[in-house]
Amino acid sequence: MKKLLPLLLFISVTVATPLSAQSNQEVARQMEQYINQVQQQWQIPGMAVSLVKNGEMFYSKGFGTKEFGKNVPVDGNTVFQVGSVSKSFTAAVIASLVDEGKLSWQDTVKNILPDFRMYDRWVEENLQVKDIMTHHTGLQGQLGTYIGNMGYNRDDIYNMFRLLKPTYSFRGGYEYNNITFIIAARIIEKLTGKSWEENVRERIFHPLGMASSTLNGEGFAAAKNVAVPHSVSYENSVLKIDPLYGEEQALHWLTAIGPAGSVSSSVNDMAKYISFLLAKGKVGDRQVISENQMNYMRIGHTITSQDSAKVTMYGHCWFIEQNSRYRVYFHTGSTWGFTAICAFIPEIDAGIMVLVNCDQPAEARYALMRRFIDIYKGFPEKDYSTESFDKWMDSNRKSTEAQAKKEAETVKEAAPAYNLLAGTYNKDYLFGKAVVTLENGELYITCGPKGWKSKLKHVNGNKFDFRMDGNSFDISFQLDKEGTKCISLDINFGYTENFGPWPKVS
Repeated sequence: MKKLLPLLLFISVTVATPLSAQSNQEVARQMEQYINQVQQQWQIPGMAVSLVKNGEMFYSKGFGTKEFGKNVPVDGNTVFQVGSVSKSFTAAVIASLVDEGKLSWQDTVKNILPDFRMYDRWVEENLQVKDIMTHHTGLQGQLGTYIGNMGYNRDDIYNMFRLLKPTYSFRGGYEYNNITFIIAARIIEKLTGKSWEENVRERIFHPLGMASSTLNGEGFAAAKNVAVPHSVSYENSVLKIDPLYGEEQALHWLTAIGPAGSVSSSVNDMAKYISFLLAKGKVGDRQVISENQMNYMRIGHTITSQDSAKVTMYGHCWFIEQNSRYRVYFHTGSTWGFTAICAFIPEIDAGIMVLVNCDQPAEARYALMRRFIDIYKGFPEKDYSTESFDKWMDSNRKSTEAQAKKEAETVKEAAPAYNLLAGTYNKDYLFGKAVVTLENGELYITCGPKGWKSKLKHVNGNKFDFRMDGNSFDISFQLDKEGTKCISLDINFGYTENFGPWPKVS
């Protein structure tokens, strides 16, 4: 045994030794093989991946097509929406303002924005800038996310915060929210006299040379080398992929959600961003954001999940996962028909960007991130994609069967007479009015500041739904006891932000 021990130790060390910097070509070869598998397995129409090591992008490639059914290949410069990875750009702008002494992370929002209102007045007075970045506001996760799909803009949503009831104690937990970043944009604009968009371009895009990157729905619509978004659904035990066109792309929503999710970019541009993150704010010889602030944004503030294998925290717009093998900083992104993941691993000075033109579940992105790290760390090969794909398909099969059973057991009720529902419903000055019209035997609703008109689809009894800007809204009508007069309607915005009935006025 004594003679065998040194040999066994040597083998153990050899297996665990990370690949050297000279092995980038081998990393690229293994990753490309796995990317092809993931794309085929999850039926992804088009995607792009870039890999960074030691401050340089050593791999960039597009896979598949920009639009399902068309032979228009994706390349490294093809523009995709990066979704919530955008939050880190907003945090970076805030960090640059801290560098300039214009604010601190501990400043209260109210001192910067005197017109700021929240449902809880104590929270309103004490909410700090860092609370926005770390999702400590007390608002339910994703609360308000779909308000923009009815045509409301950032100013409208900002004025609605006073109506949103908290669902947990202030700083009492972590609840991921998008619309709170509208507050961050207001702070940036107040302190600089420039729009959030101008600040992102001047403070991030331009210094980093991110020439293909753009902002908001207008920027995405104007991009030339751009991917088409696709929806993914589970039907008859298979994945169904459909391209999204027109209002189904939800480009107004993209602009409204702006500082939380409206950056569009290519993997080539995002590789520059990853290099900037790994270099702690430095681009070439220029320190764009101080190392001190870049380090601060890497600090975890809230545990978002933990088990025996790992702990994941949320910092200033980065998830920080610490497991027994490594630490990785990452953020995913999802919009209408696009998904993304941006990750960097300081201990190996490497990072990966994945952009996908369909709203696949996060498991496909995570599989690529984890395989990339495993290769560099010299860990045994593991097929994360197949493992998660099989579980996801089985889960969807079970939920589809359960939904079909529930629908079969639901007692169907007739709709009220359509002529009773037609009329004008007035909410208040924040929401305006909704007009329901009866046209050729069909009901339509016109509502929101844009005056968009949508067809009402009967669901059951007095319940209907309609689509606007790519999103489906449930709506119900309340009749009097006799059922001869409609009193009000109620629109469900998606979560607990039920703003109450819209009284019928005519």
